[in-house]
Amino acid sequence: MLQSPAMSLRSAQAPQAALSHQPASRLRWLMISLAFLATVVNYLDRQTLSIVLPAITEQFHLTDVSYSRIVSAFMLAYTIMNGISGPLIDRLGTRLGYALCMAWWSAAGALHAFSRGALSFGVFRFLLGMGEAGNWPAALKVVAEWFPVEERALASGIFNSGSSIGSVLAPPLVAGLALAWGWRAPFVLVGLCGFLWLALWWRLYYTPAEAQAESRRAPMPAWRLLRTRWVATFTASKVFSDPAWYFYTFWFPKYLSTERGFDLASIGKYAWIPYLTAGAGNLVGGAFSAAILRFGMKPVRARKLSVVFFAALMAAAIPAVLAPTAAGAIALVSVATFGYTGALANLLALPIDVFPKNTVGSIWGLASMGAGFGGMLFALLTGWALKHYSYVPVFFGFGVMPLVAAAMVCTLPATVAGISDAAGEATPETGR
Repeated sequence: MLQSPAMSLRSAQAPQAALSHQPASRLRWLMISLAFLATVVNYLDRQTLSIVLPAITEQFHLTDVSYSRIVSAFMLAYTIMNGISGPLIDRLGTRLGYALCMAWWSAAGALHAFSRGALSFGVFRFLLGMGEAGNWPAALKVVAEWFPVEERALASGIFNSGSSIGSVLAPPLVAGLALAWGWRAPFVLVGLCGFLWLALWWRLYYTPAEAQAESRRAPMPAWRLLRTRWVATFTASKVFSDPAWYFYTFWFPKYLSTERGFDLASIGKYAWIPYLTAGAGNLVGGAFSAAILRFGMKPVRARKLSVVFFAALMAAAIPAVLAPTAAGAIALVSVATFGYTGALANLLALPIDVFPKNTVGSIWGLASMGAGFGGMLFALLTGWALKHYSYVPVFFGFGVMPLVAAAMVCTLPATVAGISDAAGEATPETGR
């Protein structure tokens, strides 16, 4: 009987398991590349609507307020399911949990092609948010299962750079498909990409032997995790950090259209630039903290310093809205997106540094609930501000909020009382 590549890899590894971790070590880059590709698909699905929005607005007469409600429908589902998908993936395991999430959101993305107005877009956007919520808890478990402490921020940056690459690819790809075959075609074709990834993932992924024992233990209940000051503060910080990225994802193409006079072709030509710098931020953010660790700084402190540095760059959003040219606005927003992903690469690694592997999906799911609530609230406030004022207070707000989030992250303790740390030892909630 033929063996799958994953089975063959496990068989080849088994005789050496007691002697060396080298086979799994070499495979960690393959596994993180799968999470990277999943994140690319995630953002292609997520960005498609904002790219084709000019055509949809013309056909269905969408207003800023109705679009903000569609965005909020996505964020509502995303928020709710983050609290469910993280613990669920911890219980089901990385392989099955990631597969189910991809299948759900790919089907939901394709269903957008059948929309007939704001209500149906809202329904399908809600379904998309339900599935996409599982990507980050699942990908973070890949990092936890395969990577040592000194590589975790870099590995997190690699998989999270898929969001940037997906956002880079989306404008030219989606705009090109829409111009050639109409706005419905991109939704179907991007959905099919997800099912292609699913076949590859199911054939290749497995949990390494070194992580299986910990991963099989029953995870700590989410309610107990949320009662710790660490998780509560980390979750609250995400309320203020992630809405800025959601703004750039959902609203920046629209800003270029309404405020800078870009048509669909121009959006396809230029709107990818801030997402390219975001991709660089993921890698630079991971490398930044890795370099600090080599100088002997403790992991949690290195992550905090990195978060503060990159969050400060996000204040570039403030002068962006005042820039006299579209090129200047795009350049400054590109600095802000670089800062966001540089900070996020380190935020992704933080829970793995402090908590056991079998809880990181739950912790990131809870934190992403905070991000979802913040994203939903600030999406509605964005629509309201645009109706009554302009983009100026919106950009100012999203330039300041990341600094609030970074200040909250700085208060996180290095260990948590009654919780096993990454080495499996219970530690008191003291120190930084």
